[in-house]
Amino acid sequence: MWQCSTKSPEETQQLAVLLARHLPSRAVVCLAGDLGAGKTLFVKALAAALGVEEEVTSPTFTLVNVYQGRQVIYHFDLYRLAMLEQLVDIGFEEYVNSDGICLIEWPDEFRAAMPEQYLWIEISIAGENLRNWRFLPQGAEYEVISEELKKSCPYLR
Repeated sequence: MWQCSTKSPEETQQLAVLLARHLPSRAVVCLAGDLGAGKTLFVKALAAALGVEEEVTSPTFTLVNVYQGRQVIYHFDLYRLAMLEQLVDIGFEEYVNSDGICLIEWPDEFRAAMPEQYLWIEISIAGENLRNWRFLPQGAEYEVISEELKKSCPYLR
């Protein structure tokens, strides 16, 4: 586990670009944080850094958006889900076990449904533009990814 802070939307976007450099073609990234913490901003910047050219929007009502960049990206928003069965209904397990990158907003209530390995990122609001980030890798592969990101991160605190 390690932490950093960003002081502007531009720094948040740059943090996403840095993560994109370290992600393999198959990855699961969970973004937890309050409304307005910057989850979707981070996803948009990450998707752009991974070659997505179309507009990235939050899948609040569709639950998952699919984008094509250098690899396929599945963008989930689990905010409106109440039960694990709803994840099963949308084929969540198939997505997280497929060849692609899964970016999951609001994963908090569904930790048990996550695969064995993933990168958990907690974002907290600490001021108007100030965001605190905690990186909690789950599994050896994500420990390596997390450490590489940490080495390149200019926002350590």
